[in-house]
Amino acid sequence: MSLLSVEEALTRVLAQARPSRETERLGLHDCLGRVLAEDTGALLTHPPFDNSAMDGYAVRHEDIANVGAELTVIGQSAAGRRFQGRLGPGEAVRIFTGAPLAAGADTVILQEDTERLEGDRIRTLFAPAKGRHIRLAGQDFKQGEVTLSAGSVLDAGRLTLAASMNHPTLPVFLRPKIAILATGDELLPPGSSPGADQIIASNSFGVAAIARENGADILDLGIVSDDRAAIAAAVAKAQAAQADVLVTLGGASVGDHDLVQSTLVACGMTLDFWRIAMRPGKPLMVGDLAGMPVLGLPGNPVSSLVCALLFLEPLARRLAHLPDRSRLIAAKLDAPLPANDRRQDYVRAHLSREPDGSLLAHPFARQDSSMTKVFAQSDGLIVRPPQTPAATPGDSCIVLKLRDPA
Repeated sequence: MSLLSVEEALTRVLAQARPSRETERLGLHDCLGRVLAEDTGALLTHPPFDNSAMDGYAVRHEDIANVGAELTVIGQSAAGRRFQGRLGPGEAVRIFTGAPLAAGADTVILQEDTERLEGDRIRTLFAPAKGRHIRLAGQDFKQGEVTLSAGSVLDAGRLTLAASMNHPTLPVFLRPKIAILATGDELLPPGSSPGADQIIASNSFGVAAIARENGADILDLGIVSDDRAAIAAAVAKAQAAQADVLVTLGGASVGDHDLVQSTLVACGMTLDFWRIAMRPGKPLMVGDLAGMPVLGLPGNPVSSLVCALLFLEPLARRLAHLPDRSRLIAAKLDAPLPANDRRQDYVRAHLSREPDGSLLAHPFARQDSSMTKVFAQSDGLIVRPPQTPAATPGDSCIVLKLRDPA
């Protein structure tokens, strides 16, 4: 099987995405980042009444057309406690922000544009336009108006709007469930005391974080040994839990101890491909097990994380009904890079900003796919397409951004 390009591999991974239309209804506090499943309309009109946008006096415009007009203050209107009477000629009502406009008033004059006289009298120092500083009933939205569309990602502004529309709950799409299975006789969980031939398993934590960041829930299948029966039992758990995707970590190649691919095939998986023209991350396995997409990530931690960013992130977002996300940004190199071969390189790099705001990408000297410290220190991955010639400082480059530069 020939090496597949990154672009073709992603196309084939996303072709497996079958987003669920199942929904659940959640309270607003639990909806942040979720995707709205239905068009949602206002249950009331907002604002429900004409009200003041400022502290001042509610007046009739005809009474203040000329600066220096004197008015009698006959009461006040506060938020939650409206003035019950009606304004007559030469009268004013003290009013506060958000308070209902007094009947008969058509303008609000700011308190600083008046001066207090003896008794309940005021004099105007300014003549505002008619209707000034008034929020009209329904100027935000009216009852029945659809203001949130299905497919909207619920953020702070949209949740505030939903609350204003009097919705205590919202219908959202279910999060996709992504099962993660780590394999290897050498692996132990963090907190263990590894033996002479053992290492601490780390991949699942970063891969799970990427999936969660992109709208998925995680089913952690733990670590299983390089044993066909144990692998098959873990796969059966993912199927029983109706996982939307099965992600395996390690063992997807065809070495004597790489049992994941062959075990999955024996369980009924149809293998699509398992080698990609990229570095790091060449041994990526993609298949389908009875309608459940299978993504077999490499065992080396950095390879696993790079592949998760390139393939699991867009797959999770598609399944979660989230919009596609591009991490690609433009930068300039501040160090030379050699020509690469037929594989697409993802070079770990530190990013910094020039005084003009442009980005500089500085590749780390060591790029071994087992070095998690270098990856954790990287702000981005310099993307080097196949057969890219050697580059010099100042050359333009494309970077897959991991985080904003400091």
